[in-house]
Amino acid sequence: MADQNHPIYPDLRGKIALVTGIGQDGPPSETTNWGNGAAISLALARNGVKVFGCDINLDAAKLTKSRIEAVVPDAVVDVVVADVTKSSDVDRFVQDCIKKYGRIDILVNNVGRSEKGEPADMSEEVWDSQVDINLKSVYLTCHAVLPIMEAQGSGAVINISSVASIRYVGKPQVAYSATKAAVTQFTKHTAVVYAKKGVRLNTVLPGLMFTPLVQSLANKYADGDYEGFVQTRHNQVPTGKMGASSDVANAVVFLSSNVAAGYITGQKLVVDGGIVSSTGRT
Repeated sequence: MADQNHPIYPDLRGKIALVTGIGQDGPPSETTNWGNGAAISLALARNGVKVFGCDINLDAAKLTKSRIEAVVPDAVVDVVVADVTKSSDVDRFVQDCIKKYGRIDILVNNVGRSEKGEPADMSEEVWDSQVDINLKSVYLTCHAVLPIMEAQGSGAVINISSVASIRYVGKPQVAYSATKAAVTQFTKHTAVVYAKKGVRLNTVLPGLMFTPLVQSLANKYADGDYEGFVQTRHNQVPTGKMGASSDVANAVVFLSSNVAAGYITGQKLVVDGGIVSSTGRT
């Protein structure tokens, strides 16, 4: 993650970003094993943004904080524990940020999880949990943050969806696909409602990304065959390799900047190496 590979948008310096799912698993390292939430937070910190992040696992969140501070010595990163499927946790998370900084300029909804199953075999409990983590979490944070941004007269919301929301990507994950599609449409609808209020909302749709999550996905979808699963994912991408978490982070930072993306709202930015443009055959 060399500095020259990360664009800088001067208008972002000093802004306040609320980031969900900031937690990072794995050993401390500057160059490897960054999840999307951690990479997004790092990219924002590099741009001088003050990051206020939450995760259901506080130790994982603290690891992200320490890793960012090791890379960006002047970074300002606060982390708290919160379950973003619970309104009481979300309200506390948002108010803690307001009490400290008085405003929220950027909201990044990064939380998400894919569970195995199709309609005939997925249990109702798994379906409901997928709706909660992937979709309800976005509603709850927007419910709490959008009035703040409207009062400010400005704000940028970036919701992380997935290419699975617009095409089949080879895994039995109907609830994930359906809820991520709902996130995309939630964003488009809300962007129109808030267009005259100074608040922009956009969605980033990552494709197959090479993050620490791949190991757990291999356990779910490939009986733990990590190397085989990784190679399969590389082969699915027209460019021949999965993307990096920094690719997602760069898209988020771009959409956060009013100078770079001030006329962009209600859109989906696909970051996928060409997957959605391909038939799957080469």
